[in-house]
Amino acid sequence: MIDLFVGFDQREAIAYHAFCQSVISRTSRPVRFTPLVAHGIDGKRNGSNAFIYSRFMVPFLNSYKGWAIYADGDMICREDIAKLWAMRDERYAVMVVQHDYRTVHKKKYLGNKNEDYPRKNWSSLILWNCEHSANRRLTPDAVSGLSNEFLHRFNWLHDGEIGELPLTWNWLVLEYPMNEYAQLYHYTIGTPCFKDYKDCTHADMWWQEYKKLNEGIDD
Repeated sequence: MIDLFVGFDQREAIAYHAFCQSVISRTSRPVRFTPLVAHGIDGKRNGSNAFIYSRFMVPFLNSYKGWAIYADGDMICREDIAKLWAMRDERYAVMVVQHDYRTVHKKKYLGNKNEDYPRKNWSSLILWNCEHSANRRLTPDAVSGLSNEFLHRFNWLHDGEIGELPLTWNWLVLEYPMNEYAQLYHYTIGTPCFKDYKDCTHADMWWQEYKKLNEGIDD
């Protein structure tokens, strides 16, 4: 069983369902989905989405056992998620795509600021080694008191505890060039469900999954 925790924001609820559909239609293994919603920790914080901090609760929510995947909801998976799952490496506490870029978009969906910062978007897709001893520091009390910068830069870990995933498993649409061969598209500037991005690069990939949500329903 692959445990997949997905960020959920009511303002773009359809994006969550489209992402889950894209995973379901391609997976070769059972997947258990858990939507992360804005209760508790996230309700006390400010951020551009409603799950900006709860992603760091995944080891706790998984009882500090086994592995799990966290993914932002504004993504589309174009490959079998089991291939990402197969990259698990016990040497690491987390495995992420280690982006190194500066944004060309100062604003993103719903008028949110899109600022540059170290390790930007590293935390948008995380392969969590939940039972790694370093991740036991991420208790509910600890996460509620730690800063945005500390968490999203993985500052509770040594650099050697952060593994690297291929860039194509978190391809940043509108930040990176077109890539028809990426395994996972991340609409970090805005999903096509928002009118400003309905025709953005790789929007067709997103709309294909959206249409599948209504297949088989009588008019």
